[in-house]
Amino acid sequence: MVSGLKLPQSFVERLEDIRAGRLEPAPARHAATVVVLRDHDEHGLQAFMLRRVASMAFAPGAYVFPGGSVDPRDGEAAPGWSGPSPAEWGTAFKADETLARELVCAAVRETFEETLVLLAGPTGGTVVDDTRGDDWEADRQALLDRSLSFGEFLKRRGLVLRSDLLRPWAHWITPAIEPKRYDTRFFVAGMPAGQRARDVSTEADRVAWVRPAEAVERARAGDWFMLPPTLATLAELAEFGTVAEVLAAPREIVVNEPQAEIVDGVPYLVLPEGTEQYYPQG
Repeated sequence: MVSGLKLPQSFVERLEDIRAGRLEPAPARHAATVVVLRDHDEHGLQAFMLRRVASMAFAPGAYVFPGGSVDPRDGEAAPGWSGPSPAEWGTAFKADETLARELVCAAVRETFEETLVLLAGPTGGTVVDDTRGDDWEADRQALLDRSLSFGEFLKRRGLVLRSDLLRPWAHWITPAIEPKRYDTRFFVAGMPAGQRARDVSTEADRVAWVRPAEAVERARAGDWFMLPPTLATLAELAEFGTVAEVLAAPREIVVNEPQAEIVDGVPYLVLPEGTEQYYPQG
């Protein structure tokens, strides 16, 4: 049995063309995603997930965490900043300081755009306690249509970005065989007190708070579709009991980039060593 995921047969020609130099792999866009976590009195540790609408070009119908591509303007401004510096984030994610700033800003911006959860506050030791209301929605829409940059948004509201509320978790790159690719850093964060994650993303048709172990079970049963990075992340988080334990866990970030192989004429996606255990084998 091949230790990997069986791919559609149509990928054979694409992989052969890439190997022969007839086709260049699509460039991987830098992106950030955030696993927002909370402690539930009855269910314990839970993660917030969205199901992507079926019309999406990338991973339609997949359960994912909030996140998205870096906006070049994310690194242009210098918003008020509390917590590890961009240089420190760069060390964690093996990125230069500019990219690290972009990734952290993208993580906070995309989470707000897709859930209204905002990891920022009036001071370096506080956080916004409520993001409901027409004025917040107007700002969210302006961020979405890019008429307002994230730095401008924070400055206008007098807010400080709370990078100390985030922790680095993982780094995954979409396989070269895929026509649309992302170079994604994964963050984890606790749900700020007083805020509430909401179903506001037009890219999702369902949201859910779910125990990581339960999400893994649903994926392995075939009830929920997930990409390997999402499932691997949830399987890792299932080992923890509280948000505090997750945030305190030491992490060494390594690059995970699944590779495509053809075995007896059948294309397979071979997962990085140490992560294949989290995914049903084909």
